[in-house]
This record gives sequence, structure tokens and C-alpha cells, in this order.
Amino acid sequence: MLAAGASALDPSEMLADRALEARARAISAQVRCLVCQNQSIDDSSAEIARDMRQAIRERLTKGDADDQVLTYLRSRYGDYVLLKPPFDGRTWLMWLGGPLALALAGGLLWHRGRRGVGATPAAPAALSAEERQRVEALLKDGGGAP
Repeated sequence: MLAAGASALDPSEMLADRALEARARAISAQVRCLVCQNQSIDDSSAEIARDMRQAIRERLTKGDADDQVLTYLRSRYGDYVLLKPPFDGRTWLMWLGGPLALALAGGLLWHRGRRGVGATPAAPAALSAEERQRVEALLKDGGGAP
């Protein structure tokens, strides 16, 4: 049974073979709409999404495996077309950027915390004789207020 949801799929696009249709829907859910960008072509009502869904169904009816269909789409539109791009030399920063930033922030916080633990504040410098006389004079005069 096909998953019910907010699909923009027109019933006229659906394949008669339920197994092929299920595969087409599974592939469509992995492919990004080039117009909507953060929406799969299965959920998008954009014209290009409809064309891409149709291309997927055509490839499946010709006998392509799911991987071959995705390879075909990647060759036409690049890795950007995949909602979950592969981990490789070009995308490693995208995959690891968040955890690396979090680890860096945690390391900095830990380092700052370690500096503060057990550290005693520096003792104030002793007043010079001149400073001491000035403080005493100010205290005698009531702080020097007019």
C-alpha cells in the first residue's frame, strides 16, 4: 500500500504496476525539487517535479534499477538533486560541519572553564606611600566631596 501524505502526485501519473509505483514513490521521496529546494519531488507541485517524477517512472518501466534511476538523475542535475547527498570529498564539510562546530565550541568552553577552576585572583598591588597618604587625606576630608 502506498503511503498517504501530502503528495502532489497526480493520479494520472501513477503506474498500473503497484510494485513499480511504490519504487517510483520511494525514489521520488529522495529527490529534491529544483524549484522548491527543500521539498521532495513527491511533495512538490512544480512542473519540473512532475517532469522528474515522469522520468523516474519511464526509467523504471524500461527496467532500470533504483540505483540506476538515481544515477541518471545525479548525472543530469548533480548531487544537489538528492535530499541526502553522498558523503565524499566534496560533501564532507556539510556532513561534519555541525558536529565539528559543536565539538570546537565545547572544547573552547571546557578550556575556559578549566582556566577559571582553582585559579586565585591576583592580589591587588600594594599602595605606594604617596597613594596611601592621598587615601588617608581623602578619608579625613570625607571623600573630597564639595
